[in-house]
Amino acid sequence: MIIKGDFRCHLFALALIFLGSRVSVHARLLLVSKPDPDDAAATARWLVSQNNWGVLNTISKDLGGAPFGNVVSFSDGLPDGGRGVPYFYLTTLDPTARNALFDQRSSFTISEYPIGTCGKKDPENPCCAKITLTGKLRLVDEKSQEVVFARNALFSKHPEMKDWPKGHNFQFFKLDIEDIFLIDWFGGPKPLTVDQYLHPKT
Repeated sequence: MIIKGDFRCHLFALALIFLGSRVSVHARLLLVSKPDPDDAAATARWLVSQNNWGVLNTISKDLGGAPFGNVVSFSDGLPDGGRGVPYFYLTTLDPTARNALFDQRSSFTISEYPIGTCGKKDPENPCCAKITLTGKLRLVDEKSQEVVFARNALFSKHPEMKDWPKGHNFQFFKLDIEDIFLIDWFGGPKPLTVDQYLHPKT
């Protein structure tokens, strides 16, 4: 009986470790199920709100204007209050922030794959949704109310950011979206305006 009890305890512990690793990989549990692929605005907002990292592309100052992609963490708001606009916590010790201060043109790409809802589909499979937001990467005014929103959004989703070295001069940035490229099914990109994305029908 003792052996069986110990075995059950070990199984329970392994289950906790597995669940803990799932949460740590995806940062937070899935809050909303995946929308119907015919609803482009809802799918786009879901992709952004449920994800916690993507590839931020800037125009490289050091590489003669070549595109430079960098994996970065982001947030569009509190877990139950995303606004669709990605915010970032960046340092000029990294090329991405330096590039943005020199040339604001940027794009940000997010995949459904890290959320864990693509199953066994390849990440390039059109049914495994992906979105690229293109626009201007701007520094958030440190004296504005928006910087409070950015701080709360990022630190609630990425708590360790609060303890990153102060001497590295991390600052809050946001992507002002000008164009949206969304793939969530076969047949090419879904038509979606910025206004439709920022003000989806509920």
